[in-house]
Amino acid sequence: MVPLSFKEISHRLKQMELPEIDVVIGIGSGGIPPATFVAFHLNAELLVMTLNYRDEKNNPRFDKPKVLFQPEWDLQGKKILLVDDVSVSGKTMETARNQLKEYTVKTLAMKGKADYVLFPEIKDCVKWPWKE
Repeated sequence: MVPLSFKEISHRLKQMELPEIDVVIGIGSGGIPPATFVAFHLNAELLVMTLNYRDEKNNPRFDKPKVLFQPEWDLQGKKILLVDDVSVSGKTMETARNQLKEYTVKTLAMKGKADYVLFPEIKDCVKWPWKE
């Protein structure tokens, strides 16, 4: 397991060239802490969409990711960044992106598959600082 600190995440985030963003949408529950971090860094609004696919032991809980909560948002004309902690198969990110298909959306994951990946070199499990 690879331990990461808030300091390491902050340093990597500062090195990334991210586009101008109006709204960061965190995929709950795992994506809420990193989305909060990213929204603060980008000085952007933070919203949360709750999806679930895996249980606490990382085993699939459903056949496919399931949207559990998504309020009605007015996102017309906004530049959106969808954030999750990990996107291994990309299924959860794709399900969330499909909920926003009428908008232009970029994606960011701490590790895995996304338009922007903070730690593309990490292939192992991560010990996130917000899970201590």
